[in-house]
Formats: sequence, C-alpha cells, structure tokens
Amino acid sequence: QVPLVESGGGLVQAGGSLRLSCAASGRTFSYYAMGWFRQAPGKDRDFVAGISRNGNTRYADSVKGRFTISRADAKSTLYLQMNSLNPEDTAVYYCAASAAVGSLYVPDVPDEYSDWGQGTQVTVSS
Repeated sequence: QVPLVESGGGLVQAGGSLRLSCAASGRTFSYYAMGWFRQAPGKDRDFVAGISRNGNTRYADSVKGRFTISRADAKSTLYLQMNSLNPEDTAVYYCAASAAVGSLYVPDVPDEYSDWGQGTQVTVSS
C-alpha cells in the first residue's frame, strides 16, 4: 500500500492557476504509475492525468494544454499544475497509485489504481 495525501486545493477565479501536490509515504513511490482523478457532485470519478513509472504522461482531452502532471521520485511526490482554470474544473481531486505492469503504461480508469488519497477540493468561480 501507498498512503497518499493531497494538498493545494482551494478557491480560484476563472483563468487562474493552482498546483496540487500528492505526498506518498514509504520508499516504493517510484514503482508506481500515478494518476489524478476528479469527481464533481453527482458525477463519476473521471481521469484527469497520469504518469508512468518512467515519466510517460497521458491527459484527458478536457485538460490537455492546460494541466501538467509531474513526479519527483526523490521526494515521493506527485504534482498537478493547473492553468487557465474554468468553472467546469470544479471538483474534488484525488491522486492515486497503480502497480501497473510496464514502465510506459499509464492507466486511465479507477479500477486500475489500488491506492487513493482523501481528495482535495478545487473550486473555480466565474
């Protein structure tokens, strides 16, 4: 298991930016593909971005060009830089870890992730 703790959420105006962080415990962070998901009230938990063990990235179409996922294995930390935010980005954001097979593979469905953080709220006002 990989305990995960998100931070960095908050209230921002449309067009603004936020950077989310996800701190992992333990020494096995580099063994996992990592992902960000989000869930708005009454909706499913959707894939936002993911990064493989060796840095290959994948994004949902709705965030391409605005969000950037990165990882710092030495710090056991995952990041999500979010720019040009709009009200449709409002949701609880979760980080997740996947013991995915293959150093290039980036899972994009919740079922392929085994460990989840508690979530951090992002609210974008218009």
